Amino acid sequence: MSTQFAVRNGSLPHPPYRVPVLGDIVGVDPRTPIQDSTVLAGRLGPMFEREILGRRFVFASGADVVGELCDEKRFEKFLPPGVENLRDIGADGLFTAYSHEPNWQRAHDLLRPAFTAGAMRGYHEIMVDVADDLIEHWEGRSRNRAGTDVSSDMTKLTLETIGRTGFSYSFGSFARAEPHPFVAAMVGALTYNQRRSLLSIPAFAKPLFARSDRRYADNKQYLADVLADVVRTRRRSTEEFSDLLQIMMDAAKDADNPNALSEANIGYQILTFLIAGHETTSGALSFALYYLANNPEVFERARAEVDEVWGTGKPQFGQVPKLRYVRRVLDESLRLWPTVPAFGRGARADTVIGDDYRMAAGDWAVVLVTALHRDPVWGERPNDFDPDNFLPDRIKARPAHVYKPFGTGERACIGRQFAIHEAVLVLGTILQRFDLQADPSYRLKVQERLTMMPDGFRVQPTIRA
Repeated sequence: MSTQFAVRNGSLPHPPYRVPVLGDIVGVDPRTPIQDSTVLAGRLGPMFEREILGRRFVFASGADVVGELCDEKRFEKFLPPGVENLRDIGADGLFTAYSHEPNWQRAHDLLRPAFTAGAMRGYHEIMVDVADDLIEHWEGRSRNRAGTDVSSDMTKLTLETIGRTGFSYSFGSFARAEPHPFVAAMVGALTYNQRRSLLSIPAFAKPLFARSDRRYADNKQYLADVLADVVRTRRRSTEEFSDLLQIMMDAAKDADNPNALSEANIGYQILTFLIAGHETTSGALSFALYYLANNPEVFERARAEVDEVWGTGKPQFGQVPKLRYVRRVLDESLRLWPTVPAFGRGARADTVIGDDYRMAAGDWAVVLVTALHRDPVWGERPNDFDPDNFLPDRIKARPAHVYKPFGTGERACIGRQFAIHEAVLVLGTILQRFDLQADPSYRLKVQERLTMMPDGFRVQPTIRA
């Protein structure tokens, strides 16, 4: 497949000060490529390009052109370099598989029943138990009048949740002062692959990157060791299970199951769910808590809803979806900071989009979700936090394709409902139990590692009087 977006009539806009060979290197920060590109989208229009050290990236952010790119008849999922690099650890798992690879469809069909409403009911009590672990941790912080790193705590919570629900495997997250080493290895692998996606390294320069390459190899091996332990733990157990892992293992034993996965692919799916199933939700929760802690009126309105719907008891499964305002807070947080900030789309056949942008079959573009979510269709002040953007009448007034935090089409996130239920449950539980005081001097800093996460955001939780 081609790795270029072909424009037959003229060239796309690009940043000023393009330098021969180096390309659009002026102003590039390898730590914040998404945020830099989001700023450029506001200046350069609905489609633009960036060339960086020999690699060309075409971005789409305007509502109209994204609407075309989301047409499943004309376009399909494409793995841009940062995601394609992750095939080194995820191979043909659900997130990193090429659309033509058979294991993607097999895994999707096999695991889809595990994310129905009925399946969510089975996960609910585990989610409540993990939320209780967070509550106990924060109660200790409250008694000691100690602040806590929100992103770190949300990462502990979501990793523990996907571990227990999907694989009946505990990482002992809240028994540790720091996140499980799996998190450090995962963050290292994601960051390494994002930064390498920006560089085309000639052979003579490879020794300069030997240290980071060795560190990446160590992280990759540690992730593989964790996967082996998850499977080994299951095979040694005499209990009965009905989780994601068991569904895959039972199918592998059934010679008549057309969706049976190989042992190697089961490992890739485990890794996919462990990473995607916690990293994105922890970011969403962290951003939502940032906005709740810094908007007292929103916090009180959300808390009043929790008090009305849940009272003082533990939430029942059917009560979680009734927190409609809390859900709007989550949705608005994902609008401003979608934790998966971009996705690739490839042309199925020769086509034309937007203002005569011509694409040959296999050409691709990156949908810049952070910029799409700031399109003028969101109103005159799209950078402002406003949960009422998700009132039913406002949703109906907008095209459906302008809100894409979970991707699009048949390759959209299979665990979307799982993530939403978990996130609303956790936010409701925190609102029910704690007051939150943020450092008034803190200004939101976003860390990029293919996903997005607040960096250095701390709160002082206080047990609610």
